[in-house]
Amino acid sequence: MTSDSGRREKAIEELTAAGRESSTVSVMFHTAVASLQGLGASETKTLELLERLGALTAKELAERTGLRPASVTGLVDRLEAKGYVRRVKHPTDKRRVLIEFRPEKLAEVAPLFDDWAREVHALYEEFSTEELETITRFLRGSTARQREAAARLSEAAEGGAETGRG
Repeated sequence: MTSDSGRREKAIEELTAAGRESSTVSVMFHTAVASLQGLGASETKTLELLERLGALTAKELAERTGLRPASVTGLVDRLEAKGYVRRVKHPTDKRRVLIEFRPEKLAEVAPLFDDWAREVHALYEEFSTEELETITRFLRGSTARQREAAARLSEAAEGGAETGRG
């Protein structure tokens, strides 16, 4: 029992360390990509969301990113000023505004990911289909929990700002 318990403890410890390292490298990679475009990392990740999911409202962007609505407004303003997004009227509700990625900008951004994408696709070949499914399940669960944690932090920051403690 202690052997299995010790093995699990070690596996969790190694997974936590690997996750932290992956997170750090991911932030640094996206910061490097962003700097080549004259953007911040949160701006490039917002563009990735819009490119992947299509046009979103500012509220939907806030929910997806965990950022406060005021932060999303500033972020969208910066991206619009740099020509990466545009605000368009919602097709069915003219009171709402959608933020959409300008597809012509994708041609500028996509090549920055080509080298890394090739390497990751080569890595996929090292895993069985079942292992890839398990990794995907873990990443989706981890992502959902991190999104919820980001929203809680944003709410706490917003509460601090409202009470003058921010």
